Amino acid sequence: MTIRPTLTSRRLTRVLSVLAVFLLLSMLAACAIGSIHVDVWSVLSGRGSETDAMILLQTRLPRVLLAAIVGGGLALAGASLQGLLGNPLAEPHLLGISGGAALGAVLGVVLGGRGWLAETALLPAAASVGALLSMAVIYRLGRVHGRLHPHVLLLAGVVYNAFTGALIMCVNALADLLQAQGILFWLMGSLTARSFALTAGIFVYVAVAAVCLLSQAHALNLLALGDDAAMALGVDVERVRRMVFFASSLLVGAVVSVSGMIGFVGLIVPHVVRLLFGADHRLLLPASLLAGASFLVWADLIARVALGSVELPVGVVTALCGGPFFVYLLQREGRRWS
Repeated sequence: MTIRPTLTSRRLTRVLSVLAVFLLLSMLAACAIGSIHVDVWSVLSGRGSETDAMILLQTRLPRVLLAAIVGGGLALAGASLQGLLGNPLAEPHLLGISGGAALGAVLGVVLGGRGWLAETALLPAAASVGALLSMAVIYRLGRVHGRLHPHVLLLAGVVYNAFTGALIMCVNALADLLQAQGILFWLMGSLTARSFALTAGIFVYVAVAAVCLLSQAHALNLLALGDDAAMALGVDVERVRRMVFFASSLLVGAVVSVSGMIGFVGLIVPHVVRLLFGADHRLLLPASLLAGASFLVWADLIARVALGSVELPVGVVTALCGGPFFVYLLQREGRRWS
C-alpha cells in the first residue's frame, strides 16, 4: 500500500507552485501556437508586429484565459461533488448539472436575446438557476430510503441529461434560424469569439464560487468518514451540502453560459490529481483548479490545430479523452460494488 506524505504548508505551497507555473507555460504556448505563429514575448515587450499584436490580444489571449477559467471551474466543481457525494463518478456533465445549466442558458438566449448585458448577467444567472434546480432533482432521485446510492445517483443524472437534451432541442426548434445555429454549435462546447469584458465577468462568478468551495475543504475531509462521524466532529452536514450544491451550481452555470457543454473535465482531472497528490481536499481542490485550467487550455489548443484549417469543438476533444476514462472508472467501481 502506498503511504501518502502528510500534508504540510510547505508541501501544499510546492505542489500548487509547480501547477501554477505549468499553467502559465501552457497559456503562453497556447497563445503562440496556431495556424499563424505569434511571437508572444515580442508582442508583450512592445517589439512585435501589429498583426501579431492583433492576433494575440484580440483573438488568442481572451480565448486562452477563458479556457483556463472554464477548465479550472469544471475541475473544481467535479472534485467538490465527488467529495460531497462520496461518488468517484460524480461530475457536472454526467450528473446532469451541465444539462440543466445549458437548458437555462438556452431559455435565456431565446427569451432574453444577446448583447453584453444579457451575456454577462442574464445568461449566467439563468444557467445557474437551471443547474441548481437540476442538482436538487438529481439528489432527490438518488436517495433511496433516506440514503444516497452512488449508482442510482449516476443513473438519475444520465436520464436527466437525456430529458434536458430533449427539452433543449424542443426550445431550439422554436428559435429563429440564426439563434438555432448558434445554439447547436455552442452546445458542442466552444470558446471562440469572447471579449475581455465577458471573460472578466465570468471570472467574477467563478472566483466567488471557488472561494466558497475551497472554504469547505476541511469539512469535505470529515465527510469522507461518513455523515454520522462528521456530525460528531462538529460538521453541520446539511449546511455544507447546501453550500457545495449552491456554489457548484453557480460555477457550472457561469461556465456553461459561455462555453456550452464541455464534459469530463470534472471527472478526469480530480482523479489524476488524487492519484498524484492524495485525497486531502485542502490540496485536492486547489490542485484540481489549476490542473483543470491547464487541461482545458491544451484541449482547446488541440481543437484549434489538430485538423489544420478546420476547428473542432473543444467539447469533442474532452469527450474523446473522457469517454474511455469513464468506462475504465465504471468497470473499476463496478468490481468494487460487487
